Amino acid sequence: MTVSTKPKAKPKTTRKPKAEAPEPAAEQKPRLRALITGASSGIGEEFARQLARQRYNLVIVARRKGRLDHLAEELQSRGVTVEVIEADLSKPEGAEAVRARIAKGDIDYLVNNAGFGTNGEFGEIPLEREMEEIDLNVRALTMLSHEALRQMKEKKAGTIINVASTGAYQPVPYMSTYAATKAYVLSFSEGIHEEAKSYGVTVTCLCPGGTRTEFQKVAGVRKESLPKAGWMNADAVVKHAITAAKAGSAIATPGMLNKATANMARVFPRFAIRKVAGSMFKDRSKETAAGSK
Repeated sequence: MTVSTKPKAKPKTTRKPKAEAPEPAAEQKPRLRALITGASSGIGEEFARQLARQRYNLVIVARRKGRLDHLAEELQSRGVTVEVIEADLSKPEGAEAVRARIAKGDIDYLVNNAGFGTNGEFGEIPLEREMEEIDLNVRALTMLSHEALRQMKEKKAGTIINVASTGAYQPVPYMSTYAATKAYVLSFSEGIHEEAKSYGVTVTCLCPGGTRTEFQKVAGVRKESLPKAGWMNADAVVKHAITAAKAGSAIATPGMLNKATANMARVFPRFAIRKVAGSMFKDRSKETAAGSK
């Protein structure tokens, strides 16, 4: 009798393949949100349009609610959310309401555009109007920048664009208060630009020259005061500002003529510059007209 010593073959077992874990659903990056003051017309309105095209949700602020509602309806059709705040930033309660909105912490991009200018001899313009101009162009802008920087510093990201003017580079007789407020905006913005960049926040000061908006009409400035080559459209001005902020620039001065104007103060004596600037606006010095964006 022959006994087989070969080990018996083990029966084959079929292993079930391991069930693959389902891939986690791709998380959608939350939309960034921009707050724009003076958004009912001109440069502010154009900022709203261009940032909406870049898929920012928006908070738009101005005194004229009807215009804001119309703009919100237009921009919401592009798939962004638009929140409307009716506020007069020259008044303490208006500025405080917008500061409180920024304090919620969801504003990633702030455009301080609201402002107005007065034209005429300083001693003949009502003092109350001049103080409103300072409150809006300086006080409100400072308040909103302060709150935005506090929130953006926590997130280590954010952008602030403060709108000044080429008038910031020199005194402008017959628009003395306006030019002085814009000189503040330029100096202030440059200072906080240096502070903020260390924690990932960009502060850019936009210094446009003549821009085709309602501003000239409400400030009593004729288009003839500036050479034709000095005028720009709001879309080009805003595009320049957004690009400069994205590049981390401290100052954005769109247009070759405007850049030349900005550099005049470095080349020519101040007495000559103020005489030229004054001659451009003197012809309207008897007409005191002012308006807020």
